[in-house]
Amino acid sequence: MGIWDIAVLVISLIIMTVGMAGIIVPIIPSTPLIWVGAFIYAISTHFEKVTWTMLLFFALMTIFSVVLENLGNVYGAKKFGATRWGILGSVIGTGAGFFLGGPVGLILGPIVGTIIFEVIGGKDYKGALKSGVGNFVGFLGGSIVKMIIGLVMIALFVWKIFFG
Repeated sequence: MGIWDIAVLVISLIIMTVGMAGIIVPIIPSTPLIWVGAFIYAISTHFEKVTWTMLLFFALMTIFSVVLENLGNVYGAKKFGATRWGILGSVIGTGAGFFLGGPVGLILGPIVGTIIFEVIGGKDYKGALKSGVGNFVGFLGGSIVKMIIGLVMIALFVWKIFFG
């Protein structure tokens, strides 16, 4: 491995690490950044170790994780008894949370939105709170799966570079 390859590898791994941080800080794209890190390495090394097939596999994993992330809150809320009002509140809360509270707002916005809209829809506070908790459980579940996907992507990348 020459100095250029090492520099590109370090840059790619830094980008991937920032992507992993995005699992905890929702404003940072997580698995998309991991894919970008692999793509930069692949382009820079003329697809010698990281091939188009591997990039396609990573892209599919990225799409799956993004879809899962967006459905996790809704699924969790639904499992805990949320109505259409709660789901609508989750969606509106996500947008409001992003604009009003940044990363923390992206976590709290859907929960608060679910609770408020469940109450507006006629649910009692206990039932609305249960739907909000479900939203948070869905978020945690989605984050855990996203973390596993991100770690698998990085592990496959490193394996391919050093052992593939």
